[in-house]
Amino acid sequence: MQKISKLPKFVTAQEGSPPLMKDIFSLLNECAYAKGGEVSARAHAKTLADMYLRLDKKDRKSFLQVLSFEYSPDYARLAEAFTKYSVAADIQSRCNAEIALRTVMYSPRKRILTQFNAIPAGIKFLVDLRAELLDFMKELPELNVLDSELKDCLASWFDVGFLDLVRLTWNSPAAVLEKLIKYEAVHKVASWRNLKKRLDEGDRRCYAFFHPKMPVEPLIFVNVVLTDKLEDNIQNLLDENTPSNDASQATTAIFYSISNCQYGLRGISFGNFLLKRVIDSMSRDFPKIKNFATLSPIPGLIKWMENNPEELTGACYPSDWKYLAKAGVTSPQSPIFRDIVKNPQKYFDNTELITALKTPLIRTAAKFLTTLHADGRPIDFVARFHLGNGARVEKLNWMADNSPKGVSQSLGLMVNYLYDISKLEKNIEKFTVEGKISASSAIKEMTERVSDSK
Repeated sequence: MQKISKLPKFVTAQEGSPPLMKDIFSLLNECAYAKGGEVSARAHAKTLADMYLRLDKKDRKSFLQVLSFEYSPDYARLAEAFTKYSVAADIQSRCNAEIALRTVMYSPRKRILTQFNAIPAGIKFLVDLRAELLDFMKELPELNVLDSELKDCLASWFDVGFLDLVRLTWNSPAAVLEKLIKYEAVHKVASWRNLKKRLDEGDRRCYAFFHPKMPVEPLIFVNVVLTDKLEDNIQNLLDENTPSNDASQATTAIFYSISNCQYGLRGISFGNFLLKRVIDSMSRDFPKIKNFATLSPIPGLIKWMENNPEELTGACYPSDWKYLAKAGVTSPQSPIFRDIVKNPQKYFDNTELITALKTPLIRTAAKFLTTLHADGRPIDFVARFHLGNGARVEKLNWMADNSPKGVSQSLGLMVNYLYDISKLEKNIEKFTVEGKISASSAIKEMTERVSDSK
């Protein structure tokens, strides 16, 4: 049974609460039960939100504990309603019992959350509140019931039908551009000049989802480059001095960075809808573009190799050992196979060794990207996202990211996922129903040879 953290005294003894907490209880009650009417309840919600923002970390945790446990559904009424629902003998009785059950399950804390949503800047307040809640749950896991309810509310209020797709340019508001720098999660923006390159009116595009009540807060954004090939090196794309491509002649759109911006919306998916909307938009604007693909990192590769050292040695064929021996690797028992995943930067700078390991590393990465976890999903979370949206593993790129981050997570390897519009639905069905990963013939050949060699 999960241990519940010790609750503050005022959770069960309101009379002994400090003055501030008495005010908070009073405001929570007004928001939960709206005894003075809905207008008054919303005014109290604003006061309560302002008060929460003035609390220190300790009192915020206490506030969330109070909200979670003092304003949960009435368990006795819930049990009674569930019993009636369970024994309902006919359709009408079951429908009536279900209505009653739903009414009882609508908790006072959900009414409070809904009141917050109605105040100015309330939606942003709730997003930030959940961000704090997620952090507090590491210490207080019993807050997961509040998190579940708040997440359900946010998922409804942030339904993709309510969101605006906006193309961002260098002329977008400075407040929004600052957020792009802050929230970029894949390839750090080094400077304003670097950001300007990513928003180049020629061959670059940046699209973001916004909620109408959070007009300067992007929810998620994607960077795109228009080109005539599958790009294979992220440094070239990010280099401020790289010449722009002729967008009017582009045949390929490369998504090279997708960043979620709001931690408080974790677990609420926007990325799949964003890519589909962007593909539709670009298909209309650039009819010559037929290929949509990514240049993506492989963040879990080194960790997987560390936990499965036999994968790299198993990907070394007889033809590879001649070159490996010259680099000082004479057998599968060589400590280098173990050490390279512990200090990848050290070995990445050893040109002879890393060149000898090129082909085995690519084979290992192909195996990694096409291997399913025990839960039936790809091990790599980036692969999980793109494959779940109908893409296929198209091509692995050697020395594609030689930044410290790229070396530490995948020894510089990156991957192209291809979005073939004509096969998206088929790929999604194969993936979700049959558990089959779509991959190019070259990737399949590599994984089949690795399997046959064992």
